Amino acid sequence: MGIRLNETALRHARSLVRDGKVVRDERDDWSEHAPSTDDENRVIEKDGWTEFRHWHLGIDDDENQETKGAYSFPYGDFAKVHRCAVISLESRAGQYDHDEIRDAAKKLLDLIDGD
Repeated sequence: MGIRLNETALRHARSLVRDGKVVRDERDDWSEHAPSTDDENRVIEKDGWTEFRHWHLGIDDDENQETKGAYSFPYGDFAKVHRCAVISLESRAGQYDHDEIRDAAKKLLDLIDGD
């Protein structure tokens, strides 16, 4: 089946934005703001795979759900949604023909920007 939109993560992201838990950063900031491997590992160890899963708009049902390889298109830092991450994932999703993820990211970006 491949990578599909993680609807639960999308609902989580929308909720965070509505609650004001968003960083309205610039397009190219994601390389500096993205969680490190150590940050990811801490979240998995502390809160488990379900929490990790909630921070990725892409999920691959063909992968083991308890591996990082099952998740793609992160949108935040495990505390807040980052505008730069949403921009980045929208672009990457479009580039690799993940249209449903691209479209969801666009709507999330519109919510962030107040459109």
